[in-house]
Amino acid sequence: MADESKKMTSFLRGAELIKKRLPSLPMLPGVYRMLDKDGRVLYVGKAKNLRKRVTNYTQFERLSARIQLMVSLTEDLIVITTNSEAEAFLLENDLIKNLKPHFNILLRDDKTFPHILITEDEEWPQILKHRGTKKRKGTYFGPFASVLAVNQTLKILQKAFLLRSCSDAVFASRIRPCLLYQIKQCSGPCAGKISFDDYAKTVTEAKAFMKGKSSEIQHELGKEMARLSAEQKYEEAAVIRDRIKALNLVQSHAVIDIATEAAIDIIAAYIEGDMACVQVFFIRSGFNCGNHAYFHIGTEGLGEADIIEAFIGQFYQTHDKPEEIVVSHKLTGEKEIAEALNVKINDNPKSVRKRLLENALLNAKEALARHKIEKAADDRIHGELAELIGLKTPLQRIEVYDNSHIQGTNAVGAMIVASPEGFKKSAYRRFNISGEDVTPGDDYGMMREVLTRRLSRGLKEGDLPDLIIVDGGKGQMSIAAEVFSALEVDTDKVKLLGVAKGENRNAGDETLILASGERVKLPLDSPLLFYIQRLRDEAHRFAIGSHRNRREKAMFTNRLDDIPGIGAKRKKALLEHFGSARAAAEASLNELLTVEGISENIAKKVYTYFHPYA
Repeated sequence: MADESKKMTSFLRGAELIKKRLPSLPMLPGVYRMLDKDGRVLYVGKAKNLRKRVTNYTQFERLSARIQLMVSLTEDLIVITTNSEAEAFLLENDLIKNLKPHFNILLRDDKTFPHILITEDEEWPQILKHRGTKKRKGTYFGPFASVLAVNQTLKILQKAFLLRSCSDAVFASRIRPCLLYQIKQCSGPCAGKISFDDYAKTVTEAKAFMKGKSSEIQHELGKEMARLSAEQKYEEAAVIRDRIKALNLVQSHAVIDIATEAAIDIIAAYIEGDMACVQVFFIRSGFNCGNHAYFHIGTEGLGEADIIEAFIGQFYQTHDKPEEIVVSHKLTGEKEIAEALNVKINDNPKSVRKRLLENALLNAKEALARHKIEKAADDRIHGELAELIGLKTPLQRIEVYDNSHIQGTNAVGAMIVASPEGFKKSAYRRFNISGEDVTPGDDYGMMREVLTRRLSRGLKEGDLPDLIIVDGGKGQMSIAAEVFSALEVDTDKVKLLGVAKGENRNAGDETLILASGERVKLPLDSPLLFYIQRLRDEAHRFAIGSHRNRREKAMFTNRLDDIPGIGAKRKKALLEHFGSARAAAEASLNELLTVEGISENIAKKVYTYFHPYA
């Protein structure tokens, strides 16, 4: 009873503050922010009429427990008027993305979806998998919901159109066709096995196919195969036949009976208890490019439409906007969202779209059921881990560290981050080992530098993990303890755990080392042991990948980038001509003079750099 009274008192105080601000609020569209006593943003919202919308926060009985708590914490209110509701929608989601308010529905999304790209910035275009920003000129197809889906489609498209997938450097250096030509996944343009005009034609066909004109392409290929057969050019006809088979394979696996070249996203939401799942299906030019599920916690007082609206606002800030979005529930701000994003919102689909939406809704329901089971298991594991390391508060952030190098060269430290929601790949960090006091190959020195850099910054910014796991035994733990002591890290709030490999380095034979020095052996079938192994293996994978990238970059940079007068264009010309930096380094002066764009003066500079005593 006392708690309820205290809760009401806190709410009334926050509501009274809001009431005092109401007369000064405009009756215009805009965005409002609720702030706590420390100036932190609690909530960001939009409104068609700011005064009318904010008034709702003073009516206790109409608010969910979550929003009642937000009002009780509110100490200030900031509003920004906009010219329209659509503009308010964009501003709201931009602020949510940057400020990440505690009481907003937040999309935890660090995933970038892969595409298939046909390049347009070179004479002989490539077909390849692309991830990230679309800086390169070309035709993009996707997004694909998984790497597996894009790899399977890419492999089939290579068989269907025989476009090259090799890098420019490899392409420029080849004289004979590679294995892909032998297995009929490339037409061999590097070795002159296809004319420029015929290759350009297949590029055009591939782009048309990716735009949904599959029947036209297959019809033309069928006519071409018949003509070649009539002329008794059976080998050439067989190549066309294989291409048609590959196209049929793509269609049988991915094509949907939907007569449109448009990009369509199907979005369905399902809520159960305090958790929600949003399922997104990507349909591009009649192709099903896969689906992905997103989960939300703390949905009390919210409906599916609220979840979808928040999801759309945040998702399309960083992902491609389709031409049409099919939604499972009618949205309150549907008109404003459509105007802001310049898309069509369809909440009453028919025929194929309706069947796709029903499938997406079923997938959302099933995915949420699986997720709740997995989360319950994860919560138990995190509880066991917190108990093992003596942490009294729930684990929210775990950081795992590993190093990678070859005989001390191109040394890299790696940090991966995990939370109750899984791996947070956007928070992963690489540390190029640069300390002058670190001896090449000194793993202890590398760990000291990495932890010192990370924890120094974390102490300064107030951003520290709950647990740090180091891949190593007593020695690595000693180094970590020294860094903690030197930086005066609070060991009650930040815990340490070492993972030492067994004598034969067998999985399951690991020994856990606590900060106290106590050694713990978990049973071979322990879910907690499996979880710690997974964290350690992910750190190891990331460290090796980071080291490999640095090594390859060093091999590339050390040979050409340090030569005076050699910029990006000349470097590219040398690589395209010789195929690799090593080949350019071994070239004679006369050979360098034959490279287009390389003058006699530059050729002498390059030759002298690699042959200083010649």
